[in-house]
Amino acid sequence: METSQASPVGGIWKRALDVAVSGTALIVAAPVILLFGLLIRLQDGGPMFFGHNRLGFGRQSFRCLKLRTMVSNGDVVLAQHLAQNPAAKVEWETTRKLRDDPRVTALGRFLRKTSLDELPQLFNILRGDMSLVGPRPVTGPEIAYYGVATRYYTATRPGLTGLWQVSGRSDVDFARRVTLDTYYVRRWSFVRDMMIILRTPMAVLRSRGSY
Repeated sequence: METSQASPVGGIWKRALDVAVSGTALIVAAPVILLFGLLIRLQDGGPMFFGHNRLGFGRQSFRCLKLRTMVSNGDVVLAQHLAQNPAAKVEWETTRKLRDDPRVTALGRFLRKTSLDELPQLFNILRGDMSLVGPRPVTGPEIAYYGVATRYYTATRPGLTGLWQVSGRSDVDFARRVTLDTYYVRRWSFVRDMMIILRTPMAVLRSRGSY
């Protein structure tokens, strides 16, 4: 599978599902996004949304949107925390996540636990940056960790949900997550997308690995 292909895995059928579901979901989710956005502003006066550069189909960069769950100076806080905590540095270098992340606010922990912070990504889906189902969105610096699996991540749009999310979320270690993502891309089917979408609400309600 090469990233020079003309269109993302799934083609027109996957895109049609993305537009239909995300458009409907945005109508329902808009009041929730607005409510929590206002709470975030009241919390510290910072922006409601956080946009981070991620790689999509064909290595194209896009701004992946989320409700902001971290302090405004998150990069500085993270650097200081890793410098002072060797165990946290190892955890970060191994998984690119921290179970006890000092950057995350109290409201942010709730939003992450319920996955409500990811609702603005419905806009990314409508724009064509992302898909409802796909591999985890990765950053430019992160892609170096993926080796030969990179071609699978750039052969399709990254997903709001995916096989690794419904298989344990952050409880799944990095190697297992890459295995699940690459399997999804190699064995894509419309039926599998529907099954993952149907399994996602239960995975969120269980709130496993939500940090």
